Amino acid sequence: MKDGEIRDAMAILAEAVKKWRTPAVTIVSQREGDPFKVLVSCILSLRTQDKTTAAASERLFALAGTPSDLGTLPTETIEKAIYPVGFYRVKAAQIKDISRLIQEKYAGRVPDEIDELLTFKGVGRKTANLVVTLGYGKPGICVDTHVHRICNRWGYVQTKTPEQTEFALRGKLPRDYWLVINDLLVTFGQNQCLPVSPLCSTCPLAKMCDRVGVKKSR
Repeated sequence: MKDGEIRDAMAILAEAVKKWRTPAVTIVSQREGDPFKVLVSCILSLRTQDKTTAAASERLFALAGTPSDLGTLPTETIEKAIYPVGFYRVKAAQIKDISRLIQEKYAGRVPDEIDELLTFKGVGRKTANLVVTLGYGKPGICVDTHVHRICNRWGYVQTKTPEQTEFALRGKLPRDYWLVINDLLVTFGQNQCLPVSPLCSTCPLAKMCDRVGVKKSR
C-alpha cells in the first residue's frame, strides 16, 4: 500500500466494518464513557474472544463499577464473575490490585497519560493507549495483533513488533485516524483479513494490499 492510499483505505474500511460487530471494549467505552471500565475491559480482553470479554465485563460491572467497589471485592468473587476469560485468576488479582491503587494513589481517577498507566502491573502499551484514546479521547495509537499484522500485510509499515508498529504509525499515519485505526482493523482482522488464509477474494482493499507474508488465501 502506497502512503498516499491510506486515506482511501480508511474510508473504505469505515464503510465495510458497519456490517460487523463493534469490538467489546469500544462498546464499553461508548456505553459507559468511563476510563476505568475501559481499562478493566481491556485487561479482560487480552487473549480472550470478544463475546467472552463483553459478557464478563457486563457481569463484573453489575457487581462493582468503580475502583473503590472493585478494590474491596474478594478476589474469588471477581474470578467467578469474569470466568471463562483467559487467565481469569491472574486477571482477577490484577484488577483488584489496580482498583485499589487507583483509589489510594489517584483518588479514584484513572491516569490519562500512557507513561503513568504503564507503571500498573499487567498494563502494556495496547491497554494504555486504549484507555487514553477510548477513555479520554486523547491522541494515541492502539496497536494489537490485528493492527500490527494488517499494516505489515498491506506493506504500509515494515516492523517486527506491535510496539515498533505503533511508533512507525505515529510517524506516518495522518493524525485524524489515530483514534479509529484500532477499531477498524480489529473488526476487519476478525472478519476479513484473518491471520491465516485471509479472505482476499472478497476484500475491498485487495487492489491496494501488497499481501506481504500471505501464503494462502481464499
